[in-house]
Amino acid sequence: MSDVKTPQSSSFLDTYFKISARGSSVGAEVRGGLATFFTMAYIVVLNPIILGFVQDADGQFLGDGSAPNLSLIAVATALVAGLLTILMGVVANVPFALAAGLGLNAFVAYGIASQVSWEDAMGLVVLEGLVILVLVLTGFRTAVFHAIPASLKTAISVGIGLFIALIGFVDAGFVRKTAAPAPPLELGIGGGLTSWPILVFVVGLLGTVLLVARKVKGAILIGIVGATIFAIVVQAIGNIGPAVDGDKTNPQGFGLNVPALPGLDQIFALPDFSLIGQFSLFGAFTKLSVVLAVLLVFTLLITDFFDTMGTIVGVGKQANLVQADGTLPKTKEILLVDSIAAAAGGAASVSSNTTYIESASGVGEGARTGLASVVTGLLFLASMFLAPLVNIIPYEAAAPALVVVGFLMMTSIREIDFTDLEIAIPAFFTIVLMPFTYSIANGIGAGFITFVLIKAVKGKTSEVHPLMWLVAVLFTIYFALGPIKILFGF
Repeated sequence: MSDVKTPQSSSFLDTYFKISARGSSVGAEVRGGLATFFTMAYIVVLNPIILGFVQDADGQFLGDGSAPNLSLIAVATALVAGLLTILMGVVANVPFALAAGLGLNAFVAYGIASQVSWEDAMGLVVLEGLVILVLVLTGFRTAVFHAIPASLKTAISVGIGLFIALIGFVDAGFVRKTAAPAPPLELGIGGGLTSWPILVFVVGLLGTVLLVARKVKGAILIGIVGATIFAIVVQAIGNIGPAVDGDKTNPQGFGLNVPALPGLDQIFALPDFSLIGQFSLFGAFTKLSVVLAVLLVFTLLITDFFDTMGTIVGVGKQANLVQADGTLPKTKEILLVDSIAAAAGGAASVSSNTTYIESASGVGEGARTGLASVVTGLLFLASMFLAPLVNIIPYEAAAPALVVVGFLMMTSIREIDFTDLEIAIPAFFTIVLMPFTYSIANGIGAGFITFVLIKAVKGKTSEVHPLMWLVAVLFTIYFALGPIKILFGF
């Protein structure tokens, strides 16, 4: 029997969301909303792990300051994702869900917070969201979209994927620094996988990979849960203990948390919203050079802006929402909500929020309208009450998700034409310098500069958008700040 029923055509939901008109039903929208949530619910666990254990320039952790508080970040992550996903459904009427952007959160943690305070870093995220909002309202987004070559946009995504994967391998102890000057890295402990926590990581990674290969919905979340259960069993049998306990270190111990069966207070708790509003809008400009602060905002903007454009077009096509002229209905509303989400993520101290490609899973279940987004958003809000669960997950159980997400992000490398050296070389520098220098900004800057230089040397300056020239100059100043300070005695 078809999901589309004649009686619902007169219902408020059907009229508001145009459910029948798009060939869907309330049942299909609810199933789609559930599928999208379970496919991307991992972000409630993963975002705190990416943000929560990085100390800012003042040596403080996000939230409580002196010590990590993952549940605090999980609550704020779920809150913003829930509210903005509902807003997307109600305002734009599309089955798109939003949450803290992977890659963006890594850049905020490792590229910005390491240079300023967390409040200042989140202030830059808010500024980035406001800039995107202006671009949307003025229509300037089209100019920005065409300024950056498509292959460089792709290279940015690929590079961030490799960077996230490296973070996962390092956090799990699968890749470690060596005591000797060379080689700088090694496999496991002394070149071998000789600890139970590393076994948890390997089992978790293989399990997640197999689930992804079989296209199981919610594979990443299932992988995290399964690896955590396995870690709890391993800890109960072997009594492994933590990797760091006060001033004592144990290379064979669990990182982040020692896994154990949770008590009731570790499962349910009233949400704590104290992270909301902990940002300083212009604080970074008082601690960094104006050039560097502007470049950090620009890097956030580029990554956020183009990820969103690719996602809404891709998922929109799958949902048969793309019109003959290649646009989506209510495109401006979609981008407007997305830009508000970027600023809201900074205001809630959980990094820029963006539209998720995982929305495609809900579309695959039949979702065609914003009702699916409302369902997904409500589930995110409900998950706030389960936030304490993140405090029992060790690095080794969460890191497989980082590696798999890194793989998924770098699969777009096939879109880069490596036979065209004018784009292949800048793309290469963009991709490799992100993980090799542990900096997303360094990769983007190197890619932009080499692209402009190659075009100039080959006499093709007319092919370079003026905005690219400006950004290349800014990145050149950024890289030369050290020598410039020495030259002028700063």
